Amino acid sequence: MKKFIKAVLVLIAAAAVVIMVSSLYTVKENEYAVVMQFGKITKVESEPGLKIKIPFVQTRTIVPKAVQLYDIAPSDVITKDKKSMIADTYIMWQVTDHIKFAQTLNCSIVGAQDRTSVAVYNATKNIISSMSQDEIIAARGEKLTSLITSDANESIGGYGIVITKAEIKSLDLPEDNKEAVYERMISERNNIAASYEAEGKAEEQKIQNETDREVTVMKAEAEKQAAILEAEVETAYMQKLQEAYDSEDKADFYNFIRSLDALKTSIQGGNKTIILDKESPIAQLFYGAY
Repeated sequence: MKKFIKAVLVLIAAAAVVIMVSSLYTVKENEYAVVMQFGKITKVESEPGLKIKIPFVQTRTIVPKAVQLYDIAPSDVITKDKKSMIADTYIMWQVTDHIKFAQTLNCSIVGAQDRTSVAVYNATKNIISSMSQDEIIAARGEKLTSLITSDANESIGGYGIVITKAEIKSLDLPEDNKEAVYERMISERNNIAASYEAEGKAEEQKIQNETDREVTVMKAEAEKQAAILEAEVETAYMQKLQEAYDSEDKADFYNFIRSLDALKTSIQGGNKTIILDKESPIAQLFYGAY
């Protein structure tokens, strides 16, 4: 009898432990706990700590608060100008309405990943097909990410989740298209380089022209000043001569000296023959006028 009672007590204690373990659970800082009873949500625990539920009747499901990252498989997309490209995309998504999330997806992370990947794939095809290949290359980055993210969110609003970012991490070309595109890109870069070189040469010529103009102006000004100075010197010289030879005798002597200078200049070289006017000062010298 004692053994039977002891066995019953052990069973009761074990059941109590099982019931206690089944009724207690913990909620962490970065998660929600959705408690359901017979398929209906009875409460949502958002504060961290030790919680309690009715054992065997209520179930709890953990829902992450943090943004989730999901990498979807690369896919072929066709541009507006019928060019094939390969898009490799990742998704960042988050639960924003845990009640809708529980009601529609039963708090399934895998289910959410499936819905978001389909939405992003369709959005990527829609956006890429509305743009030419050149427009897509130009829009890579924030612009293309914003367009795809906005389009994808329109189709998942009823699931209590939101895509915070759907970004194409690589947008590649099929092997048969790469060479043609690369050649075109090289040609465009060469054209840009040639344009820059032409602009540089034009600027260089402009600077050279301005420099030449400034040099010409400075040279003309210098020549002008030199001419003015020469005229002033000549004037001063003539004034001095006038003062030095202000009498008739001095003037005649000056004219005689000038005639000798002119004669000396004229007989330089091989020709030593000169013809003198009878009235010239030198001829007068031979005639005994001086």
